[in-house]
Amino acid sequence: MNEKNRKFLTEILDITKIFFTALAIAITVNTCLIANASVPTGSMETTVMTGDRIIINRLSYKFDSPKRGDIVSFILPDDGTSQYLKRIIGLPGETLKGKDGVVYIDGAPLDPDYTDQVINEDFGPFTVPDGCYFMMGDNRNNSWDSRFWKNKYVSLDAIIGKAEFCYFPHPRILE
Repeated sequence: MNEKNRKFLTEILDITKIFFTALAIAITVNTCLIANASVPTGSMETTVMTGDRIIINRLSYKFDSPKRGDIVSFILPDDGTSQYLKRIIGLPGETLKGKDGVVYIDGAPLDPDYTDQVINEDFGPFTVPDGCYFMMGDNRNNSWDSRFWKNKYVSLDAIIGKAEFCYFPHPRILE
């Protein structure tokens, strides 16, 4: 093999190494650090719109507990496979109910309410078990959420991560 062929093969090998290293890094980031999601429904409108592309931080609850108001991606408890995006409203040990358009937590109105929408239906009371969370969409009258599920609560281990920001079509931080 002459010098020219040897140099060509070395360059091909270098490019191949770079490609597979980049691929391994991308797979690791996407499975361990972040998740990329497309929002298919309007249940979180006007905070997260149908068609938004968002980044979910998979590490957000490795060192901290979920907080009320966090927008999270999780596995639906009713089927164990569907991925949903909702806002945490109820924390472990709290009792929630909806009455006359207002969400109450342990008897006090939810403040902030995270939406301008008034709920049309009363619900509850529901007491959130330890290690679980009660989820609601910001589009309260058009959201399939904890109020309606057979298994009403999302366990911590079913939470994929916290939705951090939307990058398409209108980049913004999610709160």
